[in-house]
Amino acid sequence: MKGANMNIANDIKEKLHEIDWDFTGSSATKGIHSIHPYPAKFIPEIPRTILDALPVPEGTAVLDPFCGSGTTLVEAQSKGYPTVGVDLNPIACLISKVKTNTLPSDFVNIAEECIGRAKKNNNEINKEIPNVNHWFKVDIQHAISVLVSEIDKVEHETTRNGLRLALSSIIVRVSNQESDTRYAAIEKNVTKENVFSYFLVACQKLSQYLGENLFENKLSTQIINKSILEVTPSDIKKPIGMVITSPPYPNAYEYWLYHKYRMWWLGYDPNEVKTSEIGARAHYFKKNHQTIDDFKLQIDNVMELLTKVVVSSGYICFVVGRSIIHGQHYDNSKIIEDLALKHNLSVVAIIDRNIAKHRKSFNLSHAKIKKETLLILQKM
Repeated sequence: MKGANMNIANDIKEKLHEIDWDFTGSSATKGIHSIHPYPAKFIPEIPRTILDALPVPEGTAVLDPFCGSGTTLVEAQSKGYPTVGVDLNPIACLISKVKTNTLPSDFVNIAEECIGRAKKNNNEINKEIPNVNHWFKVDIQHAISVLVSEIDKVEHETTRNGLRLALSSIIVRVSNQESDTRYAAIEKNVTKENVFSYFLVACQKLSQYLGENLFENKLSTQIINKSILEVTPSDIKKPIGMVITSPPYPNAYEYWLYHKYRMWWLGYDPNEVKTSEIGARAHYFKKNHQTIDDFKLQIDNVMELLTKVVVSSGYICFVVGRSIIHGQHYDNSKIIEDLALKHNLSVVAIIDRNIAKHRKSFNLSHAKIKKETLLILQKM
């Protein structure tokens, strides 16, 4: 029996190494994955291919402890697996909730009703947002404010989440911010009417991709809006058979910054996210800054949690790049490999892949990183 298991493991390893993990020409901004901007998106081919290549133990769920825009969750759900997603960022959780649920057939009609009421709403702008006049024209501020007010009156949670996500998706477009990856204020030819028209188009797009027949099995999804470092095994309500994730790593992306004003407008506090975000550039360039040892400790804690919630023979898959901190290069895949061995996980495969050249970031040092590593681990 032991020999048979060894043969199966070798077959899986060989199969994994035969796959071209570069997925040249793939895109993370097509179909359902295009409904909201998000930095450093997983291309869907990665979780999709992992799920095709590795067996998920029967009766278990797929977990992404850094779920971001929900790519792993959507791909797992489309293959018939229940899912669990965790993220500190409330915008990430909103995207993941919306992408893993179906919207009602009258969703666009409800959006039009919200717009109609918002246009008649002459209330004062009721958001206290830092530096808001620098980033948003006054008439744009009013349009966003009244839309938020009307959306929040919608009682049905899934519908309300969809409307909030549609509005979130256009915030940068109607702001003075140059683009999602360029944090500079410029003059734009955008009016109050554009806010309403862009919002409606975003709702129509959501309805197109999240119609009632998207997920025939109505599989359950649990989204936890919490730092993974604060999650306990009891928070995760399903046995986990597969983990597929790309953790934030030091000095790579600042997810909170991409969504800073989206969070303010929707009533979240981006400063709370900034303070607790793993790997955020600010943590490594302040007085008494964090070091790579802080990252090792954080991932060690994550690994400890994963070994508690993943069932025997379940897989834990990481996609991670290297970091450049104060000019020094760090191999994050080696850090994860060493921690895996510490937690008695078997290393099934370590595979390098090339990163698409078009991927953009606020952090120019990350733009120099051309490769990332896929680590596939197994709990024995």
